[in-house]
Amino acid sequence: MKSVKLWLGGVLVSWVMVCFPSIASAESYGAAGAQNEADDVLTLESMLSYALEDEYLARGEYQEVIRTFGGQKPFTNIIKAEERHISWLEPLFQRYGFALPVDRGVESAVMPASYAETFAVGVAAEIANIEMYERFLKQDLPSDVRDVFIRLHDASENHLAAFQKWQNKF
Repeated sequence: MKSVKLWLGGVLVSWVMVCFPSIASAESYGAAGAQNEADDVLTLESMLSYALEDEYLARGEYQEVIRTFGGQKPFTNIIKAEERHISWLEPLFQRYGFALPVDRGVESAVMPASYAETFAVGVAAEIANIEMYERFLKQDLPSDVRDVFIRLHDASENHLAAFQKWQNKF
């Protein structure tokens, strides 16, 4: 069942990439960047960078949705969570001596034509995020990084459920 969900998630991500090509321009940033890197070349720094970039992307996307369509749920709630996620990751960069990646979240935001269409983008982003953290959690990680990645994975599962619920309303 899990493999079917991941397959469907991949189909959905591919559909969003075709329908919203500006997502594809971020091929080396966030979860898309992680997807393009083989597991055996992932480093602690690259995994942390992809994770933080993906949180930047989510925050930027949701900021633009709120700016364009107004402060509506679930985006008003989830954007607060994205800020919290960023605050979990940033201290790890300092602890391990890595530079913070550039925040390109707003400039990479995908803005669908309608509020109803924003949920498909949110669903695809959370699926990609979940898949990224599942890959990272298979790596040999320091316990503090593993703990943060587990929390971020679980948060993405919750966000995915919220976006799917709202998508079904429209």
